Amino acid sequence: MTQDCIGTAKGPGESAHEYTFVTPDPDRRLKAGEFVYYESFIEGQTRQILGRVSRRVPLRLYPDSFMADPGVPPAEIAAMLGFREQQHELFEITVVVMGYYVPELGDFVNPRVAPESGRPIYLADDAILAQVLSKKQSGAVGSAHIGWLLSREPGAVPINLDVRSFTSTHLAIIAGTGAGKSYLASVIIEELMKPYNRASVLIVDPHGEYGTLAEMMNQAEFHAPGYQPEVRIVRPDQIRVRTSSLELSDFRYLLPNLSEKMHYLLGQTYNAVHHRHQDKWRLGDLLTALRSGNPDRAITDPQADAQLEEDPTVGALVWRLNSVFNQSRIFNDFENMSLADLFRPGQCTVLQLNEIDQREQQIIVATLLRRLWRARMDTEKGLSKEGADTYLPYPAFVLIEEAHNYAPANADVVTTQILKTILSEGRKFGVAIGLISQRPGKLDSDVLSQCMTQCIMRIVNPIDQARIAESVESVGRDLLTELPALSKGQVIVTGSAVNTSLLCRVRPRITPHGAEDPDAPARWQRYFSEIEVARRERDAALPLEVKRGSRMYK
Repeated sequence: MTQDCIGTAKGPGESAHEYTFVTPDPDRRLKAGEFVYYESFIEGQTRQILGRVSRRVPLRLYPDSFMADPGVPPAEIAAMLGFREQQHELFEITVVVMGYYVPELGDFVNPRVAPESGRPIYLADDAILAQVLSKKQSGAVGSAHIGWLLSREPGAVPINLDVRSFTSTHLAIIAGTGAGKSYLASVIIEELMKPYNRASVLIVDPHGEYGTLAEMMNQAEFHAPGYQPEVRIVRPDQIRVRTSSLELSDFRYLLPNLSEKMHYLLGQTYNAVHHRHQDKWRLGDLLTALRSGNPDRAITDPQADAQLEEDPTVGALVWRLNSVFNQSRIFNDFENMSLADLFRPGQCTVLQLNEIDQREQQIIVATLLRRLWRARMDTEKGLSKEGADTYLPYPAFVLIEEAHNYAPANADVVTTQILKTILSEGRKFGVAIGLISQRPGKLDSDVLSQCMTQCIMRIVNPIDQARIAESVESVGRDLLTELPALSKGQVIVTGSAVNTSLLCRVRPRITPHGAEDPDAPARWQRYFSEIEVARRERDAALPLEVKRGSRMYK
């Protein structure tokens, strides 16, 4: 490392893994998140013990009396009284010890001994940080370049996530509104679709923000001999869920506030129909069984229909089932989204759920995750063969936007349990989850705590900060204090995909960003523009039959 001495060790810090040193820091380089080191002789050789700056406390500043008159600079008063200007400030810096990096281990070894008082402290070199902070180097197979170390110049120290780590132990992106979480998620997806990854990715997109990722197919950065990524956009009118793929809990979730008798009748009938037909039944089979009171007997005579009128509970349940399923364009007796079409290496599938009711969104995600989970288990166990609907011979990564709607805290929704199952057991079968949320306080704590890599952006809500502190063990308290001060595009990265917690500046996207906020003042101004005024006057003068065919009536 370059010998750039910046201070002198003072002694141990408040905890066993901290120490303090004193420095004038005239260049203001030692901000929170910066990296320094001291040298120590360990196991027969000199080691550089790396650490991260966590706190900065002034020891000596100008006396308050020097600043009594705002019109007179304190430096002038100091010069008149004989103070040496370059020595008027002094700071105590607290450092969290990481240790010395062992390439064979791919990790740091903490010597667990603070530096001796008076030992010189050095600023870590860019080249060394580029080697030891990230588990993978840029462009290597399994790397995801998301940006650069925030405390250094852009481009100086690249930060790369280890794709293998976060696709086996899951990922969480947490940020307040407007902090850049969707932007960062798209950067990660771009990296997953690069030639050195060629991932199988599905994005649950409730707002239609990720469609611009289709530009990857036209960008040279994503092409390689024999490889070009495919981006498939599944729009709301293309989404189909086969009725027989729904579980009893799905029906009950779609039909809230059922009476106890309705619950009983629905459960008995569903179980009987499912047992008889397996996954080959239709909604009509369920309705027939409800009306007849016998799933093995069809209604073919008027007397059976008359029984329906005599039992208002059955009639009400049939009516509710018809009203939900007949009005939905999602549920279908025959069609189902094919797993083989949604998941394949080198393909990013964007499942757009905008314009779909939230309960139906949750049912879509729950059934899809259950099918994916079973397919990966059956394939890995050799229970599913090539050509079967449940055959999926490669791992998959599912990124879920607005995750607090699919695993909310203190609420029971149909998606929560399957998410918990995959998050706790998905590593064994190659199913990985990425969660994106702007309200971690509203996200189930068990779900959040299962994500072993976390990207945390600006959070100002105290409840959300507390939930992060509870659920994300690897974030140091020193970095949590930075959350309200982070700017847009700045992120705390911590967990299994990096060697140590760090502050990162997110790189620019290659594809256009699809989640820009509308410019309300500009649109208001455009309303009064000559073109818009002329258009409104022209439309007002048109005959009524012409207006009906115009966009005003569409």
